Amino acid sequence: MSTDQPPPGQPPEDDPFLKKPQEPTPPSGGSPYGSPPPGGGGYPPPPPPGGYPPPPPPYGGGGPGDPYGGGGGGGYGMPDPLAGMPPLADFGKRLVARVLDALIIAVPLFLIQLPFGNRRYVVDTEEGEDVTAVISKSYGGTGLVWTLIAIVAYIGYDWWFTRKNGRTLGKRVLGLRVAMLNDGSVPPSGPALGRAVVLWLPTLVCCFCLWPLALIVSMLVDKPYRQGLHDKVAKTVVVSSS
Repeated sequence: MSTDQPPPGQPPEDDPFLKKPQEPTPPSGGSPYGSPPPGGGGYPPPPPPGGYPPPPPPYGGGGPGDPYGGGGGGGYGMPDPLAGMPPLADFGKRLVARVLDALIIAVPLFLIQLPFGNRRYVVDTEEGEDVTAVISKSYGGTGLVWTLIAIVAYIGYDWWFTRKNGRTLGKRVLGLRVAMLNDGSVPPSGPALGRAVVLWLPTLVCCFCLWPLALIVSMLVDKPYRQGLHDKVAKTVVVSSS
């Protein structure tokens, strides 16, 4: 079970997605066994059939499970951080939204590179030539410039839309948004940037296939909040906004 809990903070007052704080409900009556009998005297009434109900569980345990798969939220235990927020996003929708975001950035970058005849992913070797040297040449000069441009484009895109309203263009189409785990607010600039860096930088620099797979596995196995590694770093969750 995920135990990440971000430090408390004061989210912006004008945040349209901020969940309303839940006030504890005082128990009705002065006793867990009902109101005292009228008259103020005499013997107490006989116990109901089956005896008196058991006393409430002690603070911090025994409460019913939360709707996201946890076992300690609600009841007399610690409150569920997602109480009052929309349901967690479906994994399939998250995956489709991520593919859409990747295409939104990749297609313009590809069209921009076409006039320059960039071949940074093609490695030609001659007989007796060291492969390491060829790879080094292919990623030097123009190849390095395009790699830096791609890093800025992907990270900047995700950072800007996440800090703006929690929704990239792909998430907007699928009806999803990113929210802070502790209060449901739109992520501020710092968490949004950290989330974007962990999401895209390893993919663009060294782990084009392995890192996206690691993110997918982390979302599938995390309980109860379905946080990917990027969500863990930023202490965010992805919820439905529709």
